[in-house]
Amino acid sequence: MYIADDKRYEKIPYVKCGKSGFKLPRISLGLWHNFSFLDDFANMEKMCRDSFDLGITHFDLANNYGSPYNGSAEENFGLILDRGLRNYRDELVISTKAGYGMWDGPYGDWGSRKYLISSLDQSLKRMKLDYVDIFYHHRPDPDTPMEETALALDQIVKSGKALYVGVSNYRCEHMNEILPILRELKTPFIINQPSYSMLNRWIEEDGLDKLALKEGFGVAVFSPLYQGFLTSRYLNGVPADSRLGKGRTWISDELNEAMIARLNKLNNIAKEREQSLSQMALSWVLSNPAVTTVLVGASRSEQIIENAQAALKINFSAEETSAINELL
Repeated sequence: MYIADDKRYEKIPYVKCGKSGFKLPRISLGLWHNFSFLDDFANMEKMCRDSFDLGITHFDLANNYGSPYNGSAEENFGLILDRGLRNYRDELVISTKAGYGMWDGPYGDWGSRKYLISSLDQSLKRMKLDYVDIFYHHRPDPDTPMEETALALDQIVKSGKALYVGVSNYRCEHMNEILPILRELKTPFIINQPSYSMLNRWIEEDGLDKLALKEGFGVAVFSPLYQGFLTSRYLNGVPADSRLGKGRTWISDELNEAMIARLNKLNNIAKEREQSLSQMALSWVLSNPAVTTVLVGASRSEQIIENAQAALKINFSAEETSAINELL
């Protein structure tokens, strides 16, 4: 039987999610990749247990994670919970989402009330949970009134199926539309989950990070390593066993000679900071005061253990900041 490390809360910091009283670890585990039924269950379980032993309490899922079988990540996580982690349910932050295609027909995609509520019901069954801690609308729906989506999120909380709600992939224009509705309903909306990294700084250009600080909601960042670019894997080209080598990323055409040269220069700065490139990339994201937590994906526990250290070194000197910005 699994027994968690009794020093787990001494290893990484926790911060409040926006202006709420809810705290998240600076590093969270994302189950987007490597948690399908095509993957090794023993390895999945080890990654989850080792994460919790490091103080990583937040496990982030979505209804469609586990390609090519939608829902398999949630099912596997439910099995992992059954094998000892469920004993710590009140210490866990479990989040899931709905908004991308999940099943056939007009009711299995986007942001209608029917889809969101039905999808969460299915997610709870797969994980054998009474509630999730955070339920996200995964992407804006141009064909559903924002009020309908907001009212569905509100009902989900009031029915006891989620403690908090959030959104993902929402830009400022979408936030400015949905926030007033959620505020009026007094819905516990606490977080937006965008992509953000050294190589993908759209939230700065859009002003989403500034809006988060102004309006008091948290930011949970996905793809902080830019699909693996910001690791040591591609410093000398493309390994056959990498995500890029397997054709599992949509940004493969960006890895040219200029990008490899840039990554190596960033890696040199990381070495001077006594960090790996991935650690520095995560530290850089966490140095943005709007960011609450970064969602790291992993294929083995050693990556999680290494990357968790990034939360302990988020300060950058003026010289480091200048050198990084010049490269980016």
